[in-house]
Amino acid sequence: MRRRLRALHVGERDFTWRAGIGAVQGDGGSLHRCINVRIWGDGKNSRALEVDLLSKDMGVGWAPAETDGSYPSAADIRRLIEHALTSGWEPDVRGGTFLLTEDHGLELPDFLVTDRVRDLNAADPTSRVIQAQVPARQAGAWQL
Repeated sequence: MRRRLRALHVGERDFTWRAGIGAVQGDGGSLHRCINVRIWGDGKNSRALEVDLLSKDMGVGWAPAETDGSYPSAADIRRLIEHALTSGWEPDVRGGTFLLTEDHGLELPDFLVTDRVRDLNAADPTSRVIQAQVPARQAGAWQL
């Protein structure tokens, strides 16, 4: 399957990005939608920014990934770029990858950054998604 490259202008620079849809397994066996995002700031030979985004969507049924249609928006990609630049990403450097991880403390409205794709000992995606829903449910309980 061919992946579509997209363009986004942030500040004085044009960035190229792509997102691949996949899934990540929780400790209890449930699958969650995971989007692998890769961004370049100076062509394909420049240092790429890479991040795995875990959808906060709870989905329906035993496999939330099957009913989850989440996909990062241009605003999400812009936020990733801005956060990575302030965290030390140098898009002009040739070669290599700058990896955004859970340790960077970034959360998007519909996504969490996950390390589970690369590290099976990383935090359980299922418990992280459930925990991300708690503040939203508490806020909604007070709204009439």
